[in-house]
Amino acid sequence: MSRIAATFSNLKAQGRKALIPYVTAGFPFADITPELMHAMVAGGADVIELGVPFSDPSADGPVIQKAGDKALAAGIGMVQVLAMVRAFRTQNASTPVVLMGYANPVERYNQIHHRHDGQSAFVKDAAAAGVDGVLIVDYPPEECEDFAAELKSAGMDLIFLLAPTSTAERMQQVARVASGYVYYVSLKGVTGSGALDTGAVEAMLPRIRQHVSVPVGVGFGIRDAATARTIGQVADAVVIGSKIIQLIDEQPRDQVAPVAQNFLREVRTAMDS
Repeated sequence: MSRIAATFSNLKAQGRKALIPYVTAGFPFADITPELMHAMVAGGADVIELGVPFSDPSADGPVIQKAGDKALAAGIGMVQVLAMVRAFRTQNASTPVVLMGYANPVERYNQIHHRHDGQSAFVKDAAAAGVDGVLIVDYPPEECEDFAAELKSAGMDLIFLLAPTSTAERMQQVARVASGYVYYVSLKGVTGSGALDTGAVEAMLPRIRQHVSVPVGVGFGIRDAATARTIGQVADAVVIGSKIIQLIDEQPRDQVAPVAQNFLREVRTAMDS
């Protein structure tokens, strides 16, 4: 059983939902990410989504775009991201880590670190670093059955996005290859945008569950503890990204981890109440 599956199984047994914070690797300081990840776990994170900085992030709103630009300017790429996961794993062997990003950095990594045995260098190195899942925004399900199989054989899950516009056929395609969890994008738009219509989310989740057997997380508009609690009543997981990035942006270095930890503790408390 993967670390992700084990985490959801344990939470289900306790009648609790997963809290999944997202941070951009290498933001707001190039070397702070492992420390920040530990702080988020201390605040109640069950799974961590670690954003791989990319120059053209089609799904991300201005807050995460800006964080990605800052991380790129500090020299953060896939090599550095995998090193951060390895550093985190020296003290935490249980919290799942999901890399979230785009196809280009994965493809580029494979080009640069080309292997002659036909294996993907990214899959091998991510597994060795302690990565549990991969969410590649621009890998459509029909194009990556081989990638999903390769990840699975290395003990990693391939996670997909579903949107308010996803058809039943699309959900079935995702269900065939997805593992770990699926991530329902709760609104039409980019990360951090718009007000969340919790009623629309509640109506959509049973439709998704008709097709998808893995847990369903919801994100892209959850900004506070009250909304997280509402979504947590219907979803299996709550994903929060832009709000955390905003909170830690412009903080002095010694405040970054405590600010994230305190915010997540508030969210966790609300979700558990």
